Amino acid sequence: MVDDRLFLEDVRFFGRHGITTAEQTIGAWFSVDVEITLDLSAAARTDSLGETIDYGAVARRIVEIGMRGRVNLLERLAGLIADELLRETRAGQVRVRVRKLTPPLEGLTGTPGVELTRRR
Repeated sequence: MVDDRLFLEDVRFFGRHGITTAEQTIGAWFSVDVEITLDLSAAARTDSLGETIDYGAVARRIVEIGMRGRVNLLERLAGLIADELLRETRAGQVRVRVRKLTPPLEGLTGTPGVELTRRR
């Protein structure tokens, strides 16, 4: 069993995800962390991008998914990202953490977020 991981932290985009009118109208900044589990031994040995996953492409994909359409829940957004990354890469497992950095919600303190893990 391989325990190698490729990760990206704090991939940001602006979106209008949420249930309230303010979230849908004003929008918010989101931050996504992704951890992808796969065998990286060939990449470590050969120094070849073809033996790993291009994290630049993953970051662009996260932003594309986050900025298209609108969803109500962070759980849905994280699930879309996890499912698409699993489908589009050689990953055995994907862990996605989504945080809403600037929620326009009166009285809210802190940063809401979710973390999902999906496996093949």
